Amino acid sequence: MLLKRIVQLFFLLAGGTLGFVFIPEFLSLMNGDTFPAWLGNPYVGAVIGSVVIFLATFWSASYIVQFMHKIEESIVKAPVTDVLFGTLGLVFGLVVAFLVGIPLNTIQIPVLSELLPIFITFFLGYFGFKVGFKKRDELTQLIGAGKIPPKERKKGTEAVEASESDAAAGAAADKHTALPKLLDTSVIIDGRIADICQTGFVEGTLVIPEFVLEELQQIADSSDGLKRNRGRRGLDVLNRIQKEIEVNVEITDADFDDIQEVDSKLVKLAKKTGGIVVTNDFNLNKVCDLQGVAVLNINDLSNAVKPVVLPGEELHVQVIKDGKEYNQGVAYLDDGTMIVIEEGREHIGAALEVVVTSVLQTSAGRMIFAKPKLMEQAL
Repeated sequence: MLLKRIVQLFFLLAGGTLGFVFIPEFLSLMNGDTFPAWLGNPYVGAVIGSVVIFLATFWSASYIVQFMHKIEESIVKAPVTDVLFGTLGLVFGLVVAFLVGIPLNTIQIPVLSELLPIFITFFLGYFGFKVGFKKRDELTQLIGAGKIPPKERKKGTEAVEASESDAAAGAAADKHTALPKLLDTSVIIDGRIADICQTGFVEGTLVIPEFVLEELQQIADSSDGLKRNRGRRGLDVLNRIQKEIEVNVEITDADFDDIQEVDSKLVKLAKKTGGIVVTNDFNLNKVCDLQGVAVLNINDLSNAVKPVVLPGEELHVQVIKDGKEYNQGVAYLDDGTMIVIEEGREHIGAALEVVVTSVLQTSAGRMIFAKPKLMEQAL
């Protein structure tokens, strides 16, 4: 409300100034003898101008305040180096525009002499901001290098070169532990992330964006019973992680209004913050790989810790149902791994000794192909 009052006060002052300066001149041009003499008073003109401008712009104050809030949010979300060097570039551009405008003031060309300085000021200010913003990394390195005296820089070169390999090794070791882990909706609903955090295998801060929480809330409020239960399970998992597990949890309000899909927002946030996406969504895993975003797939971890099954090993399984292909049967291990059994359809409902023929493992899961042991013996 205070900002809105300030905007309205600005309109009042602007209207008063315009009325003070232009209304008396306007009345004199319009044959002022036909108007009361008091209307030609500049102070009366200031009051009239204030009232007219205020009434004309009263409806727009709220929109201007909303626009200012959006600009404020964009600046707050931007890294401090971007804001700092962009501002320095803007100031430098305005200073150059002022210096260029001094000789232009001596040129008396109708209209052009008034518009040209405004155009130059806008252009150089914008150009300076863009240069400062895009060259921030080079300017940062230049300033950092300039702080070191030449002699000290020369002495320190050998030490830096000697420690480069150790620093690279340390950076590689801390690659996944130091960076924040961004949780997506699927991995929260899955629930296994809580157990993994409890074991201490996931280090660092767990970051949960508000747009992920909003999607969880929508799922929890769904009219579909299955979706509603999954959404409530996800909220319970988050509550458990925050209250029962010793791990840092951060809720971030970072958002991207120009993007609608939650997964796309998550990928962009990971690229912006340098974080790692934690998911069990096969498609999101592929998108992260294509865009160069680090990703931890819970299914990959689950597959990695499952018992190793090699071709030629024998397993005792229960055939549950028929497979997609002709005469196939399907069984499952205790950890949920699916076993496709050749010529196993006729053994549905029975226990069977099978021999593993091959194993297919992807981020979507692991699948074992086998054939009945009796068939193997016959061959």
